[in-house]
Amino acid sequence: MRDPARILVADDTPANVRMLETRLAREGYEVCVAHDGEETLALAREAKPDLILLDIMMPKVDGIDVCRRLKSDPGFPFTPIIMVTALSDTKDVVAGLEAGADDYLTKPLDAQALSARVKSMLRIKSLHDTVRAQALELERWNRTLEERVNAQLAELERVSRLKRFFSPQVAKLILQGGTADPLESHRREVTVVFLDLRGFTAFAEAAEPEDVMGVLREYHARMGELVLAHEGTLERFAGDGMMIFFNDPVLVPNPAERALRMTVEMRARAEELAARWSRLGYELRAGIGIAQGFATIGAIGFEGRLDYGAIGTVTNVAARLCAEAAGGEILISQRVYAAAGELVDVQPVGELKLKGFHRAVPAYRVLGLRT
Repeated sequence: MRDPARILVADDTPANVRMLETRLAREGYEVCVAHDGEETLALAREAKPDLILLDIMMPKVDGIDVCRRLKSDPGFPFTPIIMVTALSDTKDVVAGLEAGADDYLTKPLDAQALSARVKSMLRIKSLHDTVRAQALELERWNRTLEERVNAQLAELERVSRLKRFFSPQVAKLILQGGTADPLESHRREVTVVFLDLRGFTAFAEAAEPEDVMGVLREYHARMGELVLAHEGTLERFAGDGMMIFFNDPVLVPNPAERALRMTVEMRARAEELAARWSRLGYELRAGIGIAQGFATIGAIGFEGRLDYGAIGTVTNVAARLCAEAAGGEILISQRVYAAAGELVDVQPVGELKLKGFHRAVPAYRVLGLRT
């Protein structure tokens, strides 16, 4: 409600209007005046008063009809109406109250009664406006809350989707706008890691399915921890095989170093697992291949079933090096060795004739890391 409150005086008798204007102005109210029913309706909608003092007996449209129209108008804000009548007939009072009036006064007006009724109705108006404002604020808050919840659900869905391919750190960076949409096809130089278990095919043929699943769960869990720890991108699981790459979707200054540090830790953990499996009669050891080069990367598949894939010669080189690696061995390409610099101790294994390649590929066996 505005301050000072605005009061509309509707009366066709000039003396009554002057008296009400004087008394109300003296109490600090803003007063506007209408002299008939039609003018009252128009001015009420235009001036939006905080209170209306409405004479029942007015020309054109009487006060009861004015009250009924205003109270039934959904576009007209809540405004207390005090009916003013010179008649003592209770029928007029009842008719006014039934039309929606909030109170009434009889002429001649008593100054104290007028002041008290006006203050009482303005308090009601103020409370109504407060409740209305709170209701609107609650509605707005609920609307924005629903929007925020929907946005958060969409983000959670996207996080869940991204975490199928990326570490939580990388997924968070993508969501925060730290990188472009990785699912769009793009070309990038990456370091690719393949690993699988030597002896797994023979083991899977001889062992019970439950034992095979138990070995894979343990193997994937231990290797997966290291993929996440080194912020690698897991391209896929394929039985005992895994493919991971670095430098996509987030660029890193040292993808070869990250790959080497991860795989050396993987080899150590895989050897621990191999020792335990050996006691169970399972002869399984991990072989690892690493290559570096350009690949085309993006979402591969169809709606409802997408994988994040890297396609290019570099992936084939890493896969073939992995196939050549013995149990407990890490084989790396010439480019990985060159990128690693002084980090890695290696032993040259010569040029390997890899399946699908016309030229032999120089390879190196990783002995360990210097730092």
